[in-house]
Amino acid sequence: MAGTTAPARAGTTLRARVGVAVWSVMLAAVALGPLLGVLLPGGGHLLLRDGVTTPRSHLTDSALGLGESAARAVPQDAVVAVASSVVDGGTLVVGILLLALACAGIGAGVMVARLLNTASAAPRVVAATVAIWNPYVAERLLQGHWSLVVGYAVLPWTVVAAESLRRAVTARRAAAVVLCLGIAGLTPTGLLLNALVAAVVVLAPGAPRRLATGVVLAATLLLSAPWSVAALTSGAGAESDPAGVAAFAARAEPGLATLGSLAGLGGIWNADAVPSSRTTWWALVGTALLLAVAAAGVPALRRRRGPTIIALIGLGLLAVLLTALAATPLGLDVGRWAADAVPGAGLLRDGQKWVALWMPGLALAAAAGSTTAMRAGVASLLVVAALPDLAWGAGGALRPVHYPDDWAQVTAAIGASEQDVAVLPSGTFRVFPFSGEVPVLDPAPRWLAADVLQTGDLPVGGHVVAGEGERAREVEGRLLSGRAPDPSLGVGWVLLEVSSRGEFGRVDEAVGALDEVYAGPDLVLYRVPDAITPAPADRTAAVATHLLWAGLTLAAGATVAAGTVRSRRR
Repeated sequence: MAGTTAPARAGTTLRARVGVAVWSVMLAAVALGPLLGVLLPGGGHLLLRDGVTTPRSHLTDSALGLGESAARAVPQDAVVAVASSVVDGGTLVVGILLLALACAGIGAGVMVARLLNTASAAPRVVAATVAIWNPYVAERLLQGHWSLVVGYAVLPWTVVAAESLRRAVTARRAAAVVLCLGIAGLTPTGLLLNALVAAVVVLAPGAPRRLATGVVLAATLLLSAPWSVAALTSGAGAESDPAGVAAFAARAEPGLATLGSLAGLGGIWNADAVPSSRTTWWALVGTALLLAVAAAGVPALRRRRGPTIIALIGLGLLAVLLTALAATPLGLDVGRWAADAVPGAGLLRDGQKWVALWMPGLALAAAAGSTTAMRAGVASLLVVAALPDLAWGAGGALRPVHYPDDWAQVTAAIGASEQDVAVLPSGTFRVFPFSGEVPVLDPAPRWLAADVLQTGDLPVGGHVVAGEGERAREVEGRLLSGRAPDPSLGVGWVLLEVSSRGEFGRVDEAVGALDEVYAGPDLVLYRVPDAITPAPADRTAAVATHLLWAGLTLAAGATVAAGTVRSRRR
């Protein structure tokens, strides 16, 4: 009898893993819906709010975090710039999104199997459903925050890696933590979210290990180098507009206070970047359904009382509470003070993004109460019903767009210019006929192989949150007032995105002194005569820190893969 138990259990575990993987891929595909058309040849590109993909992006100074604005999109932009030289940028990003969402579900299943010590597929399926199908995922997809979704998806894997490291520090287990933090480190927030989770797990009561804590701390410091070194050397992003604190605060949804919205993984600052059901009374019903599924598992979790489980739930609840407090009048006052007095405090202004820390605890609780196939089926159905319009790309909102030919023509005309490009209309967001009515981030900085000046000003709720681009603001002001850029400003090109709605001011007078290079129905390009080429930025530190991040992540991945192969051979 003993000789058949292990193989039977192994077979059950394998079937559970395959089942969770298939379910996770299916949920991810349904969530992305029509956007998956980007994966087909000629399928278009993602262009929705902050989410911008182009056929090819370039390793400009801005992509390395050396522009006027804070290095918020590093090493993400550099990775896409390098990879899009081989794979179409749209295919790359949407493929990463599909993989990330599927891995969020698979990782949640692995986390449940480890922490709840179960070989059953039922609780894993419920955890996968909670991890993929929730307001946080929907809202960040609609906001275009694809790299944040990647960081979110790594969270359950970080829990598993940190829990293993906490029990015994080995090279393979340390590499697993570094790999998780490296992948999440596509964006600063992703790295910090996962570093917090890893730190809480290794420091959980019972078996704290100084060496494990040191691994997490050292990995966080080294992997944050692409953006932390850029911030320290350039000073960009050290100061932020205090107006952004209220503009980006978490938001109460219909029938819910801010605390209730956050507890249900909702409450993003942008009321337009939400599924339709979250704008009606169904927000209350959906949140109640999600929390009811989690509450059903609380008695089972109490019986286990594992230190890691307690630590994760405590961290999640603390994230919900602090984010809600940050949206109160007192919290907003503290936030405005920090924006004025604390360098880099702008990284914290989008408070709702930190509620991702609540997902692992929520998934564990939901899984603990779903020990049979019947319970798991009901629980998964309730979670999906809580947010029915995440299906098919949030009701079709996630869909490919096709750029007009003008974009490729202008990109070819400018080439790899060392002179900067000024763009109008004013601001950083556009409304193009080909992209629909939703404002989208200007795609010019990712299309062109030259640095594009951007003010970084963000319109939020009828107010404008000032960005860091002072030189861009000066050039933009000159163009709007009818004056050509001064040659000493280093601006060699002026691009008018004429098909976009926006403020052009008296630019017709300004371009009278410029040389027209290309004129199409969507874009008009001018050359600034006698423009002075600015001194090239010193890329040494930026390139070195990006290579450090990539090298550590790849080396960690190789170590984990080699260790896995060896263990299976044994």
